[in-house]
Amino acid sequence: MTEKLFYQDSHLGEFEAEVISCEPFSDASGKKTPKLWAAELDRTAFFPEGGGQYADTGILGGVRVVDVQEKGEHVLHLLEGPLEPGSHVTGTIDWEERFMKMQQHSGEHIVSGLVHSWFGYNNVGFHLGSEDCTMDFDGELSKEQLAGIEREANRAVWKNLEIQTLYPSKDELDGMEYRSKIEIEGQVRIIVVPGYDVCACCAPHVSRTGEIGLIKLTRVQRYKGGARVTMLCGVRALEDYAVKQEQAGEISALLCAKENEIAESVRHLKEESDSLKYELGEKEKKLIAAKADMIPKDGKPVCIFTDDVEGDSMRLFMNLVLEAGHGVCAIFHGNESDGYRYVIGSRERDGRQMNMRDFVKEFNAAFDGRGGGKPEMVQGTARGSEDEMRAWILEKAGEA
Repeated sequence: MTEKLFYQDSHLGEFEAEVISCEPFSDASGKKTPKLWAAELDRTAFFPEGGGQYADTGILGGVRVVDVQEKGEHVLHLLEGPLEPGSHVTGTIDWEERFMKMQQHSGEHIVSGLVHSWFGYNNVGFHLGSEDCTMDFDGELSKEQLAGIEREANRAVWKNLEIQTLYPSKDELDGMEYRSKIEIEGQVRIIVVPGYDVCACCAPHVSRTGEIGLIKLTRVQRYKGGARVTMLCGVRALEDYAVKQEQAGEISALLCAKENEIAESVRHLKEESDSLKYELGEKEKKLIAAKADMIPKDGKPVCIFTDDVEGDSMRLFMNLVLEAGHGVCAIFHGNESDGYRYVIGSRERDGRQMNMRDFVKEFNAAFDGRGGGKPEMVQGTARGSEDEMRAWILEKAGEA
């Protein structure tokens, strides 16, 4: 059994220990993992993965620790190389990473405790990821409610409260009100943030709430009938603020606006952009109408390859040509090396109308195409030479 030093002192970053065993690591299926060794110590400050928090990393006896897993009462350190059983080694935790995780996890306790006490919602999922952490609650939260939670959570930080760790007896536990996502057998470890949260938890935490530094709730979204809240604490919140400040400064310079006025400037810029897009769209419609009007109104099938008509405008071009009395119209945009996008449509003429679904199946087979649509209109992509595709379209549409 490994003595778990991380429960005695969450701020212990270096320790001495004896190597009990060290063997090639095997996963849950029994398959050995190349280049990984599993070492068990008589004592460790490395926290294994648990409680929604991923494991510590660091150095053990000069060898890199890449993961830590708990198997019953045993704590296995996954190493990039072997250690000699019976040897005494020094373990050094990647402290900046450990402290960052303790900031996030301690902040989660405060936020989850507040959500539970204010709204009666339970935390049904916590994940401390490599960039942020998320909390899932079994009830919905609005942005306004989240803002209130954030303000009060930071008041808890400013109070610099001592975070307590309790190991109550079964009788004491039966008389306690505490949060817990799972049924726990054996000794229960309780984390208390006075006035904010009482929760069963196995992970290390900061000693006082002031060490959290800052709690920032960055997002709330509906999730499985409840809410998923994204949070940044401490160093992560500071790094996030630095990135956003730099971006705000760049946007401010580009817009020639003060940083606290960039949203209004962007809104104004978007309005101008939308207006210009509308004007360009109207002019493009007139241009396409002029192009369509230039096509002889003889009712013959039409196949057009264009450089300046694309997207939805291709369909508009096709419809204008068909409305002028042509039975079939195909519009292509692209080139032979990259391929073409196409829109092909038909209208009833002389009592008959081609079924475009059947038509495009043959076309796709002939020109490595993909696409489909309705009997009167199809669209997709194809590859081939312009001359060959035009000849195929006109021949199949009845014009040799």
